[in-house]
Amino acid sequence: QVRLVESGGGLVQPGGTLRLSCAASGSIFSINDMGWYRQAPGKERELVAIMPGGGSTVYADSVKGRFTISRDNAKKTAYLQMNSLKPDDTAVYYCNAAVNRRPVWGQGTQVTVSS
Repeated sequence: QVRLVESGGGLVQPGGTLRLSCAASGSIFSINDMGWYRQAPGKERELVAIMPGGGSTVYADSVKGRFTISRDNAKKTAYLQMNSLKPDDTAVYYCNAAVNRRPVWGQGTQVTVSS
């Protein structure tokens, strides 16, 4: 069974930083796209950033210049470096990856930006 496990969420003050990690485990033959989504209370889940297996990285306009997605293929892990955090960034952050040509979701990690 393939799993994605996120970590690194927490409470941070406005202007602060957090680094999320998403580790894939299980019987994995291939991982193509890896990305991050978020869902705030009362809102729909939205794309934050996605890093295709090949091609250009895509960011939501709201996080451009503040967030950076990266991946370590050897470790089967994706990261989301979040700088200059704002209260509007408060949400549950989910990792998504195309593993063995099937979409897999993590369980989510809470990020709260508040003073």
